[in-house]
Amino acid sequence: MDRDAAVDRVERLVDAVATERMPVPVREVWVYGDLALGVDPVDRLDVYLTKDVLLEDDSDLDEDGAPNPEAIEAEHGVEGIGSTVRTDWAAEHPEHLRANPNGYAAPERCLAAHLLGDDEPIHLEVCNTGFEDNVTQRLRGAVARDAYEQLLDPRGVCLWVDGVRSDTAFEKLRESALPFPPLSEALGQLGLEDDEAERAAKAVHSWREAQDGVTVRGDVV
Repeated sequence: MDRDAAVDRVERLVDAVATERMPVPVREVWVYGDLALGVDPVDRLDVYLTKDVLLEDDSDLDEDGAPNPEAIEAEHGVEGIGSTVRTDWAAEHPEHLRANPNGYAAPERCLAAHLLGDDEPIHLEVCNTGFEDNVTQRLRGAVARDAYEQLLDPRGVCLWVDGVRSDTAFEKLRESALPFPPLSEALGQLGLEDDEAERAAKAVHSWREAQDGVTVRGDVV
């Protein structure tokens, strides 16, 4: 998509996270990859959300007529309402309920369904830990499994955290004013040797080029 359109799209996404009820609490919104690098046009828009694990449902369930988790589960055939995703969100947005292969509500898929259209060229990463910490975690895992396509591009920009939006970050995105190195060099700065960093960067680029429409990946650290 056109670069300005990509920034506009991220602004709308941040506005939605900031003002709408999400299936789980969201703490941070980052972008990384093409948009952070100043590429124009943007082939794919990479977004990272930091969410909380829903340890206790914070839905308002005390009022008469409040949504019942068991009833929602029975109606839609999805388990984990009230324990994996918020009950009131599921009651209001049943069309966005998504489950994993085991039949339990999948927060990352629910977030993608709520925030994104089916055919948008957007990749959504969702994790319970912050972007910078997860970059390191995913790099270690990718190296250990020789699965470099699973690492997280470290060249990211934080746009929104705990209710505070960074207007400066949006300005820099629009101006393409963020000085990031090539991916192989960024991975080298994280400790990979030159040859390994080149192979890892090629694996990431190949994986991205093979994707189409909305893709989503969630993990828990």
